[in-house]
Amino acid sequence: MSDDINPAANLRAIQARIAGARDAAIAPADATRLIAISKGHDEARILPVLEEGQRLFGENRVQEAMGKWPPLKARFPDIELHLVGPLQTNKIGDAMALFDVVHSLDREKLAVAFAGARDKEGHCPKLFVQVNTGEEPQKAGVAPKETVAFVRHCRDGLKLPVIGLMCIPPVEENPAPHFALLKNYARELALPFLSMGMSDDFETAIRFGATHVRVGTAIFGSRA
Repeated sequence: MSDDINPAANLRAIQARIAGARDAAIAPADATRLIAISKGHDEARILPVLEEGQRLFGENRVQEAMGKWPPLKARFPDIELHLVGPLQTNKIGDAMALFDVVHSLDREKLAVAFAGARDKEGHCPKLFVQVNTGEEPQKAGVAPKETVAFVRHCRDGLKLPVIGLMCIPPVEENPAPHFALLKNYARELALPFLSMGMSDDFETAIRFGATHVRVGTAIFGSRA
């Protein structure tokens, strides 16, 4: 990684772009929250962003997050940590102990595991259901046609705290139709939050009502 990266300055630039995209949008969400995706980056890159006032961070892997975030959360107790990558059921306990929000609820087995851990521990992180809007076989997520039934099962049947939907559009496609699809499902299900948009397309996501955008490279630079 290059030593000339300035994460704090990059953060300010992204915040300005978010504000600009919201101003330009016809009907943006009431608020758009920035999740700084810190996967693959160490404390030296993360600290300047914390010191700039950023408190929402996202990680892809439970094991990596366990290795770096507990001491940072001790120093900055108002950090809100989001898991945005896939979660295996055998990591549920660790994830529930560290993360405030999980964006990758994507299958029945994981939903049942969350319900069981919730009953045992007495708490559960807030959950986004990940939708595979492009129906890509290599990508995690609920199929679009199964989204409504799956959310209702998790939220109303298992009583899980499902608060929104998340998607990652196919890289080679225009993301706008995928964001529009996710917004329509959220409206049908009366879900308040939409986690969509990353470094390359978050301004488009804001136009479609994103409440959470996930930006990593544009803040922290390339990963090692």
